[in-house]
Amino acid sequence: MDREADVSVSETERLHSQLSRFEDMFPGYRTEIVEGNIMMSPVRPYHNETIWDVRDNLKPQLPADWALISDVAVPMDGDNEFGPDLAVIPKAEWRKNLTAYPPDLIELAVEVVSPSSIRNDYEVKNRAYARAGIPHYLIFDPFRAECVKLWNPGPEGYRGRDTFPYGGTIIVQAGIGKLMIDTADFPVDPGATA
Repeated sequence: MDREADVSVSETERLHSQLSRFEDMFPGYRTEIVEGNIMMSPVRPYHNETIWDVRDNLKPQLPADWALISDVAVPMDGDNEFGPDLAVIPKAEWRKNLTAYPPDLIELAVEVVSPSSIRNDYEVKNRAYARAGIPHYLIFDPFRAECVKLWNPGPEGYRGRDTFPYGGTIIVQAGIGKLMIDTADFPVDPGATA
C-alpha cells in the first residue's frame, strides 16, 4: 500500500506542528521533514545571501499574477514536508498568507545547498519535486560555485539536467515566461571545490 495513503490528516498536522515548535526553539536553524525525519540545518551567511540574490533577480521578472515564497511549508507526502528556500506560486494563492501550500502550485523551486543538506537537495528533493510535477528546480551550491538546473519532471526525478558554473546567467524557460538569474556576484564558500 502506498505510504501517502496511510498518512492521516492528523498525523500530517502533528508533524507540521512539531516543525513550528522546533523553529521557535532553535532560531538560526532551518527545519524540514525529510523522509519521515525532522531535519535541522544551521543557516550560514552565504546561504541567505544566495537566496536574496536569487530573489532580487527573479522578483522584477515575474508576471504580475505570480509571487515568491520562502521557507514556507510545502507538504509533499507522508514522509516529506519541505520549506523551499524560494518557490514561485500564483499571487492569488500567495495573498492567502497560509503556513503551507500544496506543491502543485509551484512553477519553480529553488534550494541553496548547505553542508548538511547536500543529499536532501540533490537527491531527495530532486525525486520529490519531480514526482509532485514541479516543472523547474534550481539548486545553487556555494560550495561548488555552480547551479544545477533541473526540468522535465518524471517519477524518479528530473529527466533534464544542466550544470552551470557561477559567473554567468541561468535561463529558465518557464510556463510563466523566460526567467534569468545572473550569478556573477553570487557568494562562493572559501573552500569551494569548483
